Amino acid sequence: FEFKNTVRTFEFGSNDATLIDQLRDLSEHCWNLFQLRGYARVDFRVDEAGRPWVLEVNTNPCISKQAGFLTAAEKAGLSPAQAVARIIADSTRE
Repeated sequence: FEFKNTVRTFEFGSNDATLIDQLRDLSEHCWNLFQLRGYARVDFRVDEAGRPWVLEVNTNPCISKQAGFLTAAEKAGLSPAQAVARIIADSTRE
């Protein structure tokens, strides 16, 4: 499918529980596979059959308020300040 037709969304319905589990599992798999540390963002596209595809793993995602990383953090219940504080705290761990 073409990028211009891709809808960016962070909203999921009650019927999306299986997809959310798949996205979480794929994200964790990428995290472990690439031995990521700190913070990262995994971008997905979901095809017409409902199959998620990893588009890219971004190891230094933009943290502007309009960017996907902070939007996802807010959906997880973190304010932008809390998300940045966690990034800083994680960077000082060994």
